Parts: sequence; C-alpha cells; structure tokens
Amino acid sequence: MAAKSNADYWVGFDLGATKMLAMVYSSSFDFCGKAKKKTKAYEGSKSGLNRISSAIFAALDKAGIKRDNLAGIGIGIPGLLDLEKGIVVDAPNLGWKKVRIRDSLEKKFGVPVVIINDVDAGVYGEYSMGAAKNARSVVGVFPGTGIGGGCIYEGKILRGKRNSCLEIGHIQVMPGGPLCGCGQRGCLEAVASRLSISAEAAKAAYRSDAPHLIEIAGTDLSNIRSGALAASINAGDKAIEMIVREAAAWIGVGVANIVNLLAPDVIVLGGGLVEAMPDIFQEAVEHTARQRAMAAFENSFKVTVAKLGDDATVAGAAAWAMKTVTEQNKGTP
Repeated sequence: MAAKSNADYWVGFDLGATKMLAMVYSSSFDFCGKAKKKTKAYEGSKSGLNRISSAIFAALDKAGIKRDNLAGIGIGIPGLLDLEKGIVVDAPNLGWKKVRIRDSLEKKFGVPVVIINDVDAGVYGEYSMGAAKNARSVVGVFPGTGIGGGCIYEGKILRGKRNSCLEIGHIQVMPGGPLCGCGQRGCLEAVASRLSISAEAAKAAYRSDAPHLIEIAGTDLSNIRSGALAASINAGDKAIEMIVREAAAWIGVGVANIVNLLAPDVIVLGGGLVEAMPDIFQEAVEHTARQRAMAAFENSFKVTVAKLGDDATVAGAAAWAMKTVTEQNKGTP
C-alpha cells in the first residue's frame, strides 16, 4: 500500500504485554501527540487490535491531526513475526498466534503499516535520534526479563529473510550452565537477565547478606525489580552490587562476541536494568568487552547508554516505517 501524496505525519506504536503506546510525529520528527492504553492481552487478539486502533485514533486527536494527513504506521511488537506478510506468528507474552495485524490496521486507517520487532525498533530509534545517531553500525543490548538485541548496519536493520535476528540473549556463554527458558543451557539470558539477577539477589537476601533489599523487597522475585536492586545498592548492599556487576560482565562477554563478528562502532545498552543502574552496566560491560574482544577490535567501539528511554520503540517504529514506505514508493530495493 502506497502512502498518500499529501500526507506527512507518521505514527509509531509500541505494543507491550501490559501497555501500549502510540505517538504521532511530523515528517521532520517533531513530536505531535501521544496516547497510552492497557493492553489487556487476556481479552484476545480481536480486542487487542481494536484497542490498538483506538489508541492511534486517540493520539491523532491529541495531536490535532486528521486521518487524511497520516502517511503510515510503524508498530513494534515482541515475539516471532513474519515481517514480509505482516503477521504476528507467536507472541507468548500477548497470547497471540497468527494475527494478521498489518492487514487489519491497513483496512482501518487506509495507510501503509510496517511491523518490526520491538527491540529492533528501539535500536533503530537510538540510531535515528538517540545515543547512536549517525553511527555506521550499532548493536543494541537490552537486558530485562530476557535480553534482547538488535543491529543497525549502514542504516538497515540486520534481519533474516522473514524474521528478526540477533538473539544475543541466547548466545552460549557458560557451557553446561543454568537452564535457559529456550531449553538450552548457559545462555547469556540464563546468567544476566533481570530474572537471573533477581534470583541471585533473593538468595543473598535470604542469607542475610542484603539487609536493605530485605527491607525494600523481601525475597519475592516479583518484588525484586530494577528499582529495588538499585535502591539496595545505593543503601549499601555490597552483595547485590557484586551480583549486578557479575551479570553485567557476562553481558560484556556477549558483547565481545558480537564485536568480533560484526565490528560495530557503537554498543547501546538500554532497558529497565540499565536505566536504573547506568554507571554499573556501562562500566562493567565496556571493561569486559574490551578485555574479551580481539586485539584488532579492542578500541574500535564505544559503549553508551540509551537516551530515548520508553520512547525508543515508538520513535524507532515510526522512523523505520517512514524509511520503508518512502523507499518502497521510490522503488528502492
């Protein structure tokens, strides 16, 4: 579907497991308006698609933009996607399978819709207007419940034929190590995700090695989130700081492997853990990555913290949609 010739506004959308966010941008990427809604994934995909449309309409209303002035929509989605057909193949956190999201939204809005992996969108946002602006090649690493990764290479998202790639969370860093959710052992995600950090922190708290964490969050994993870990460290829990630094060092091992493979000039660290403890993660990841990378690459990259925060995915989705649709209209391969 081609963009309207007189339209110059773009919508970026972040579809999360618990919330969704729509933001409207001009063609020069000035922010115009936004709207948030709860995802309510338990209501199913049909309800979810209606909520997405409702959020986009609400964002357009807040921006004072008519639908006729909308050029396209980019939507960042977690899970396995068929990027060519615009289908959510399997999004476990949403409970969606084989949802034809592009067709649904194109019929509703009459403009091109581009779907993109949510982490790829976040990295593209940082490349377009954030911490990695104007980089030749950037790799993003986003530790959270899992560990997501994405790569922008000479302005294009590195991807497979139909699916996203760069599953850095499932690089094996510890052969025979802890069991990962993917079924393998020793994956980076199994030793450095927030879930694995929280589990180790709970053990430390249970052993009375983290008295401040006990007061802040107890030993319940659902309470030991990024903010609680940061507060514990700031209050003086050295055991928790050691656990976080060790996890960040494992991420540095994964980054070194990526540096050896792709030679990116910028590594962007993002996500809730990094936002809560930026100095610890940047220092530990960079130190380990420089130690572990090949000597030829040791000083070829910089490690930086993401700048766009929660807006990275929506900004990147909108920017990628504009790039994709514009190139399609020009016939660029």
